[in-house]
Amino acid sequence: MERSGGNGICRAASMEALLFDIDGTMCVSDPFHHRAFSELLQGLGYNGGAPITPEFGMAHMAGRSNQHIGRFIFPDWPQQRLHAFFSEKEALFALYAGEGLQEVLGLRELCRWARDRGLKRAAVTNAPRANAELMIGILGLADFFQLVVAGEDCREGRSKPCPDPYLRALALLGASAERTIIFDTTLTDSVVDVQAGVAAGMPVVAIASESREAKVVAAGASMIARDYRDAVAPKIDSELIAVEPHVSFPSRIE
Repeated sequence: MERSGGNGICRAASMEALLFDIDGTMCVSDPFHHRAFSELLQGLGYNGGAPITPEFGMAHMAGRSNQHIGRFIFPDWPQQRLHAFFSEKEALFALYAGEGLQEVLGLRELCRWARDRGLKRAAVTNAPRANAELMIGILGLADFFQLVVAGEDCREGRSKPCPDPYLRALALLGASAERTIIFDTTLTDSVVDVQAGVAAGMPVVAIASESREAKVVAAGASMIARDYRDAVAPKIDSELIAVEPHVSFPSRIE
């Protein structure tokens, strides 16, 4: 794990909570989202009937709420028609995800570590609640998270990159920003989750590929990891989360 800022090491005794994004952060879900969107849009004749590219999906859909995506691809559609479209899309996503959704490597180890230390845990996502709970269930983590905050739980227009979803999770957990760490992703060109976490005043550990590091740092992430094997070391003990930069977590505690 690499440092991208000057935050210090957080002691386990002082940490209260971990907040996780879902898509890309906990599981590799973008291929299933893309497949569902592409099939439906091609059937509607979008883009002249040509399939949308993965690059288009990453640039305009990944990490965004359905409301945001709907306004972009079908700005003139009434809400009822958009609702029907996204209901069909989420049904297709559920079908495809059920066939092969995989966790990001090392996730279960980190979850065991957090549970053993009694940390509060929440999933915070722009995805619809049913979609979020589906993915968490497939990953076998339904009993791990104490709550799920979805984009629809916030006021209209206040999903990520606004800080509201993360702040709502903090309030419901009864945790403080100074003692909470966010895990999210920049496996795509979108940095909305990093921006939301930073705006909420919490240190952000970004699961990011090497090619995305510059975007992650620019968005304000405190640390970068390729996956959770990079974030959880075998020698983590009950006193310190870590003592070496490549396995340390950030903290805003001075």
